[in-house]
Order: sequence, then C-alpha cells, then structure tokens
Amino acid sequence: MKLVDLTWPAYTERLAIRPIDAGDLDDLWAYRRLEPVNRWLSGRSVDRDDFAAKILTPEHLDKTLVVELDGVVIGDLQLDVVDAWAQAEVADQAKRTQGQLGWCFNPDHTGRGYATEAVRELIRIAFDELGLRRLEAECFAVNEPSWRLMERVGMRREAYTVGESLHRSGVWHDGMMYALLANERETATRH
Repeated sequence: MKLVDLTWPAYTERLAIRPIDAGDLDDLWAYRRLEPVNRWLSGRSVDRDDFAAKILTPEHLDKTLVVELDGVVIGDLQLDVVDAWAQAEVADQAKRTQGQLGWCFNPDHTGRGYATEAVRELIRIAFDELGLRRLEAECFAVNEPSWRLMERVGMRREAYTVGESLHRSGVWHDGMMYALLANERETATRH
C-alpha cells in the first residue's frame, strides 16, 4: 500500500493532512525559499520553476503530504517507504517495512505545536494504515528544532555521527539519526 492509496484528508485536533498537489506550489515555495528553512533542506531550488520541476515528479508526489491549518498550507511532511536491510534469504520479508520521515514548516507557524501534532499523525498513518514496523529520521546536529521534534514525538536517538554530514556551505557537520519501532509507539506517545 502507498500513501496515495489511503483515504484523505487525515485530521488531527487542529490540522488537516493530505497529499500534495500542483495547487500547493505557491504556498510551499513561500516558506521553502526562506533561508532559515532551506538551509536544512537536502536540495535548494534557485527559483519557483526549478522548485516546481523538482517537487512535481512522481517520486516526490508519492511521498509528500501537506499540512493545513484552517485551509492554509503551513508545512509539508515526507514519508518515504523503503526496504529494511536484510540477509539475502529473507530479503523479501524486509520489503517496504520501514519509513524515512521528513518535515518542513513555515516559520510563521512554529512554536504552537503544529509540527508535533502533524508528525504524530504521520507516525500513526505509517504504523496503523501502512503497517510499517520502523520509522527513521535524520538531521544535522546543529538543527536543534528538528531533533527536538523527533524527541517530542517519542523517537529514540540511535546515532550521533561526528563530522559526517557535508552542508552546502562546505562545512562538515555532525549528524543525528532517530528511530521508532511500531511496538514502542504507545509508550512514546505518552511523553
């Protein structure tokens, strides 16, 4: 099953979450182009057309959701369903069992718990609706808001790597990786 196969939108107490569509480009570009946001993104677009060309690919559309507050897009989420590592004899059992999470929020809407609420719902979707067994998320160690969010949603720090993440500025940063297993989620959501 894929994200697009689920029933949308998904609702939280304050937010609606749904797959991205071409009509969301202007809202996404409005905050993704901001330096405090794009400094942490894997790839930076030079203009709206470049951004549209990157985001409107089938690969990106299949794993991206938008977060709406009162009908306004305030962020986006990514859930990339991947195969877990496995030995050759059991590799079929590891197919599409893990998810890699990502997120990006408009700075005008931070500090109010929206990202925490949205990522908790993404975790619920990943485990309950897609049946994944493990989720991971990574960030530069200096991106404190991102790793703090991982901790708020109950993810466990599994790796702190020293000088292994090259930033587009040319600086090598430390990296962090967090994870959560499906059977840990109940305990994690009580935090």
